Amino acid sequence: MNRRASKAGGGGKATGDTLHGVVIAAHGRHYLVAPDSGGANLQCFPRGKKSEVAVGDRVEYQSTSADQGVIVAIGERRNLLYRSDQYKSKLFAANLDQLLIVLATEPHFSEDLLGRALVAAEANGLTPLIVLNKIDVEAALPLARQRLERYRALGYTVLELSVKGRPEAARAALADHLHGHQTILLGQSGMGKSTLVNLLIPDAEAATREISTALNSGRHTTTFTRLYKLPAMDSQSGGALIDSPGFQEFGLYHLTEGTLERAFPEFRPLLPNCRFYNCHHLHEPGCAILEAVQDGRIAPERHALYAQLVHEISQIVR
Repeated sequence: MNRRASKAGGGGKATGDTLHGVVIAAHGRHYLVAPDSGGANLQCFPRGKKSEVAVGDRVEYQSTSADQGVIVAIGERRNLLYRSDQYKSKLFAANLDQLLIVLATEPHFSEDLLGRALVAAEANGLTPLIVLNKIDVEAALPLARQRLERYRALGYTVLELSVKGRPEAARAALADHLHGHQTILLGQSGMGKSTLVNLLIPDAEAATREISTALNSGRHTTTFTRLYKLPAMDSQSGGALIDSPGFQEFGLYHLTEGTLERAFPEFRPLLPNCRFYNCHHLHEPGCAILEAVQDGRIAPERHALYAQLVHEISQIVR
């Protein structure tokens, strides 16, 4: 993906001046754009067959009717978060500050997905924030805390909340972290992500229905990514929350080996100490990372994730 402004392709029949806005929802090749000038949102389509537009993108568009338009260019991005397997990629969002990962005491959360989300955040320069939801399920809380201890030790922020049981406390705990920032919400199905959105965005359900209608996505309201403006609190600007569909896999085939090794914060201070400058940290002699795994400074599970990701990027189909 080109970080510089890029043309969205050719084709389409547009009239009038080039206008500017922000993509606030995406469903297939249908995009909802909020105009910078205010007024009603427009359903827009990219020119050409290939679409590289993401929620959070600043775009240039031209009107084709009162409520529709065509995207003609994508503005420069600060970052672009996406997942990929060996064949294709799936865009999450662009121009982000933070990645909020929603977990729960139950159902059992995937530590593999958590690790991959943290790697994606590090690779894109995003601040990761882990939310452990449903702490009122006391029987499951000790194990969930134990599983998250290694991430606390790495310096990641973990907020323990009961979004449904103690909503006001949850809102207050999240306020300082979210307001003034553009944050994407990621998580498996069943973790309470939708409940969290409804807590933070009072009219989220109504807005989702409106967006769904505008995108012609019918009742499938959970299958598209959408951006909600956060209400301002006190002197803080509102910021934005981007909700994405739940997922069960998080491929990172697009990352390079060099990016991967730096995306593990416990690896970074040790990288200059490897005997070989091109060390892969898998089985090389004199590897500072492998020595740290052996003496307990790096968790074996974290190194296993790194090794799995290195294996995956070697399988990419060019």
